[in-house]
Amino acid sequence: MSIENRVKVIATYLPQFHETKENSEWWGEGYTDWVGVKKAQPLYDGHIQPRVPLNSNYYNLSDEKVIRWQSELAKKYGVYGFGIYHYWFNDSQHFLWKPVELLLNNKDIDINFFLIWDNTSWVRTWSAVKGSAWNPDIDGKNTAEHNSNDGVLANLEYGTESNWKKHFEYLLPLFKDPRYIRINDKPVMGFMRPTNGYETLCKMKKYWDDLAKENAFNGVLFFSNANTKRKHFDYDFFYEPSHSTSFVRKSKVILKEILGKKENSLFIESYDKRWSRILANARRCQYAHTFFGALVDFDDTPRRGNHARIMSDATPDKFQKYMRELLKISQKKKSEFVFLTAWNEWGEGAYLEPDETNGYAYLEALKRAIDTINGD
Repeated sequence: MSIENRVKVIATYLPQFHETKENSEWWGEGYTDWVGVKKAQPLYDGHIQPRVPLNSNYYNLSDEKVIRWQSELAKKYGVYGFGIYHYWFNDSQHFLWKPVELLLNNKDIDINFFLIWDNTSWVRTWSAVKGSAWNPDIDGKNTAEHNSNDGVLANLEYGTESNWKKHFEYLLPLFKDPRYIRINDKPVMGFMRPTNGYETLCKMKKYWDDLAKENAFNGVLFFSNANTKRKHFDYDFFYEPSHSTSFVRKSKVILKEILGKKENSLFIESYDKRWSRILANARRCQYAHTFFGALVDFDDTPRRGNHARIMSDATPDKFQKYMRELLKISQKKKSEFVFLTAWNEWGEGAYLEPDETNGYAYLEALKRAIDTINGD
């Protein structure tokens, strides 16, 4: 198969793992997602927590060498590029930008990428993190100082054309980077919340599209997830997400069998059943301009404790089998990309990076699946 016709895997990428002033103020000095990952506790027999990176590699994403290592590892095992989460709230609040700017300033790092804007406000919702609205006394200390406001940490403000222009001017050097993913010479830009302020988004998208044309592009290619009635919303393409908050809550009887007498509100779902739905949705999808979502694993115990959402019985062999099938479906439907959750969502147990339990097994499984489909 020619390179042009290959299905390309995009792994979503969390730029959280470095210290920022805001995280230190909100969650405690020096906080990154690693803090929660290290503190996670198993909730039932056989529950693998905490998840530990291979060789205890609790890396720092403000280090260019780490970005280079991640990119080399991703390319080696068949990942075409990263979909990097982008956190822009207003002209004066823009967070977790360090990894993407390290990429921009180190042109020899060989990885393709685009941005996915998490266009929403930040509020306290992590029940297993000190200061969270769900459990403000998680550490047995008085944390009232963390909860003296309405729980909003950063408020999304789209603004007007002058604000949209400032945001576009920040994005433009990234769009111009030869590694930035473009389709038909349109830089790709994702929206995690496609209906959030939709009328304003439509005006902003039109404005950005015009600015891109003024800068020698064919416009901007906007995409969103398909958790909306897509016919009512104006995006260039959609992707079918592989997971959402709609995990199935097990009955109290089943939970008691799993957890004994522990009080909890866990959501536990079969990995096989979730993948069965992913594949069934992909097979019956009749929409053009649709890319499909895939899932490595999922367990957000580090963030939500006894409120966690957990996939059960995931294995590298299953991942390889299901991933291969989704790639086949994408190939048949001439869908160029598969969006994979995730490269490094350690706080949600969704990662390809090697860990102490499976080593490189998930990366190796991905490579085998890709090579089988693409004929290598």
